[in-house]
Amino acid sequence: MERAVLVGAPLRQVDARVVDEHMEELERLTDTAGGQVVGTLIQRIEAPTPQTYIGKGKVEELRQLTVETEADLVIFDEELKPDQAKNLEQALDVRIMDRSELILDIFASRARTREAKLQVELAQLEYLLPRLQRMWTHLSRIRGGIGLRGPGETQLETDRRLIGKRIADLKKKLRSVAEARAVQRKGRIGEYRVALVGYTNAGKSSILRALSGSDLFVEDRLFATLDSATRSVELGGSHQALVTDTVGFIRKLTHHLVASFRSTLEEAREADLVIHVIDASHPDWEEQKEVVDQVLQDLELDRVDQVLVFNKVDRLTHGEEEVVRERVRAHERTPAVFSSALEKDGLDALRETLLARVRNRYPRMRVMLPASEGEILAALHREGEVLEVKRNGVRLEVTARIPRALIGRLRDEAGVKVEELIGTG
Repeated sequence: MERAVLVGAPLRQVDARVVDEHMEELERLTDTAGGQVVGTLIQRIEAPTPQTYIGKGKVEELRQLTVETEADLVIFDEELKPDQAKNLEQALDVRIMDRSELILDIFASRARTREAKLQVELAQLEYLLPRLQRMWTHLSRIRGGIGLRGPGETQLETDRRLIGKRIADLKKKLRSVAEARAVQRKGRIGEYRVALVGYTNAGKSSILRALSGSDLFVEDRLFATLDSATRSVELGGSHQALVTDTVGFIRKLTHHLVASFRSTLEEAREADLVIHVIDASHPDWEEQKEVVDQVLQDLELDRVDQVLVFNKVDRLTHGEEEVVRERVRAHERTPAVFSSALEKDGLDALRETLLARVRNRYPRMRVMLPASEGEILAALHREGEVLEVKRNGVRLEVTARIPRALIGRLRDEAGVKVEELIGTG
């Protein structure tokens, strides 16, 4: 395991509790990436120092800390400019990473599907391109000898062209993947589609696993899964929904990653409902919610119908849960559900919410048909929700919730009468 020193450089006005939370999250990210935190340094600043982000005295203090802890790596919680990272590496003589680079490294190790790998590679190359000169560490050993400077610069330009070409190729491949996804979505027209979004480790995968009964990978770590998964969820009464788990969000997420995963998040754009999963047990759940809300707004996903799901209530005492509920009642206009993916009946309220929304899409109809039309009756049971069947001699009177596509087909059938029941619940 690489030994890492973590560095935070918050602005002076940032609350101390928020600073501690951000550094704790950086430590969890480092652990997820396979690193061992051996030291932490924090400097509150008025504004970043152009050369090294932190002040000159703190750079020396950081150098001593890396020597004392025998650190191989220094990770900044802030995004560093290429020159700042280069200057810090020269001053500290250890490898420098910032938060964005660390997240990209985690994404690279967690990507499983072809699409996720393409997305991560694109984000990494777009991040790398302006920092390429720093990555060419072996060139720094050349101290300008005659005939040596030119080849180095030539190689750098060659690399830039190759990376630019690879970026264009990846974007083309991802466009093809997006088109294939669009075709898949067209095949789901008529299905009720739900997208799970939320801060990383809020429990989206656990909820989908519990709802669908499928064997999805779940781990109590940041970015445990990157690949979106869609599962069919039975809601009762012959109703079901297609639920898709999407990549988790995190604060200070590099725009390269958000842009790269745009095609995955198109699932949320096309959904009938977005379920925003929130870790109710997290002390800063409101800040995490704001981070997700901002990303949804940036991607124009805030226009989709939304329900908030406050997950992990099993970790709260009764008093703590009441405090969270009161905060939600006071500040949230979006419908909210409290759940636990680990308790036996912990998702009942969410299932009922989904079932009610699916039912609202199906109008309540009365269908009169000959009793001999067993095939039509079977279709009503299969595609709709049959509420009542009455026999009147040789005819049946069926009350059912029916998808509009089936209503159209029934109206074309000879001897079948269909009418909508208004105001009957």
